[in-house]
Amino acid sequence: MAKRIVVLVAAAGLIALVLLGCGEREKPVEYRPEIDPNDFITVVDNNYFPLKTGTVLIYEGDTGQGPERVEVSVTSDTKEILGVDCTVVRDTVTVGGELAEDTFDWYAQDKEGNVWYFGEDSKEYEDGKVVSTKGSWEAGVDGAQPGIIMKAEPVVGEKYRQEYDKGNAEDMAEVVSLTESVTVRTGSYDKCLKTREWTPLDPGAEEYKYYAPGIGQLLETPVEDESQRIELVEVKTTV
Repeated sequence: MAKRIVVLVAAAGLIALVLLGCGEREKPVEYRPEIDPNDFITVVDNNYFPLKTGTVLIYEGDTGQGPERVEVSVTSDTKEILGVDCTVVRDTVTVGGELAEDTFDWYAQDKEGNVWYFGEDSKEYEDGKVVSTKGSWEAGVDGAQPGIIMKAEPVVGEKYRQEYDKGNAEDMAEVVSLTESVTVRTGSYDKCLKTREWTPLDPGAEEYKYYAPGIGQLLETPVEDESQRIELVEVKTTV
């Protein structure tokens, strides 16, 4: 999903930065995962990030600017990027009842079960008008590269790149726990995944996200103040 509701590369793109030594000098190698369309499947059924057509996840919370509502809808649409058919997910955000953001995200799952993030078309609104498209990017365009939004088998302590468009979209994640118990308005869940997510483009702005098996994201909180919650309040289907 968009960076609200956010692997260094060797061969399969699981390490985001490789260092080559030359005496005492080290040179970073460009992040460029190898994407083979034949390595991808047509469904996204990762246990922590399932995308079933027609599913709508609704989140609510208060960011300090007013009540926030986020609707994440898995559409039946697809978009081909780098030869891969990606599932289109629409993410709309309202604050105080007014549309603040409308985003289309593009995801695809490889045969190993990793869910890749291929980009987003994001628009920010004020008074009903588009005021910014900052953060939009598409893998393969102007050097942008896909990242992994969810690992097939998360391992505590593992870090990975979720997206890469230099200077525009550089979200990273780290697996913190696989045994969290989380209660939100839709119920209580055990054996949840907890991640820490951040971007070098905004140092100090870090978030924890919690994911329940078979459902997906439950909760998002700032690292510095976990009392500020954007939590799952409803799951529905349109088909």
